[in-house]
Amino acid sequence: MSNKFCLPDHITPEIFLKEYWQKKPLLIRNGLPQIVGQFEPADILELAQGEDVTARLLKQYSEDNWKLKLSPLSEADFAELPEQWTVLVQNMEQWSSELGELWNQFGFIPQWQRDDIMVSYAPKGGSVGKHYDEYDVFLVQGYGHRRWQLGKWCNPSTEFKPNQPIRIFDDMGELVLDEVMAPGDILYIPSRLSHYGVAQDDCLTFSFGLRYPNLTDLLENVQKGFCHQNPDIDLTAFNIPLRLTPDLQQAGELAPQAVAEMKRQFLEKLASDEQFDRLFQQAVATAVSARRYELFPTEEMSDPEEVRSILAEENGILRQDNNCKLVYSQNPLQIYANGEWLDELNPLERSLLKRLADGECIDFADLSALVETTQDKDTALDLLLDSICNWLDDGWVLLD
Repeated sequence: MSNKFCLPDHITPEIFLKEYWQKKPLLIRNGLPQIVGQFEPADILELAQGEDVTARLLKQYSEDNWKLKLSPLSEADFAELPEQWTVLVQNMEQWSSELGELWNQFGFIPQWQRDDIMVSYAPKGGSVGKHYDEYDVFLVQGYGHRRWQLGKWCNPSTEFKPNQPIRIFDDMGELVLDEVMAPGDILYIPSRLSHYGVAQDDCLTFSFGLRYPNLTDLLENVQKGFCHQNPDIDLTAFNIPLRLTPDLQQAGELAPQAVAEMKRQFLEKLASDEQFDRLFQQAVATAVSARRYELFPTEEMSDPEEVRSILAEENGILRQDNNCKLVYSQNPLQIYANGEWLDELNPLERSLLKRLADGECIDFADLSALVETTQDKDTALDLLLDSICNWLDDGWVLLD
């Protein structure tokens, strides 16, 4: 295995992105041994009943009889279960920073594409049916064994079984993979490739999901940009009325040719306007850095002197908390955390967060070097430590 990522030695990140990403599946035996032993089935069953947990309980009584119960789940929900059932828990990095750290093993994919880590527990025979997803996923076996079958490519016109609480179908087409995964194994499944997993014994499968934003998200963020204008972006040109050549038409009619001409001018303006490019970049960065699930901040308040002591005297290191989505754009350097543009950062703070977003671990020597060129190094370091405390409290970074 690659020392840095979970890919086999003979598959570089460049090869994976060129030959496999959204093109074909890849099975990696023992690609993530670090996950083995982190969780057992009892841990997930207990977590699924937590007050703030996003979970689903799926019960299968027959091929055409499925029942779905959404969180909150209770002990009573697990009292009378059919032979085949599954419980799924979303946003696992919220509950385990150790598990969240494993996102770094997939660092050859930009973190702005990360969705969340979901875990699926099922006893022998349990499944979520034959289906496909609109996102790419790395399935990692954490406990027990699961058999995976991969078949045909699907699209939005693929028909699902009617009157079922989940999107499933019968026809997988010709199988392109049929393998049993053991703890530590990874299976990459491109979006829209049909797949079917069945537990061979008590098993936990962790799904590291990756997705792109949809047009609705982008349009919503563009609209927010127009409503809450950034003083650094001048959008006054969009307030100038369009110029149209009138055609003879009925007094009450909005003619198709007029609509088509307005659409042409609208798209032409969006494609050529430099100010809109800046607005659109911010809209994209805000969309892709947003979390799908509510973030629960820590109740403890970090102390700057304690943080300094851990870094300076206990060889502590600072790293990104992968429960946070930390994204940046260049020229100029702008930092986004969990869907928010951090527009009040100073250059030192932006530089530090950029390095953390790229997966670096920062120690006290790194912080000292960062403030070396400032006029008052001691004051600059104190201010930086204050900011780090805020980031720790907000759940953006971790101190080990």
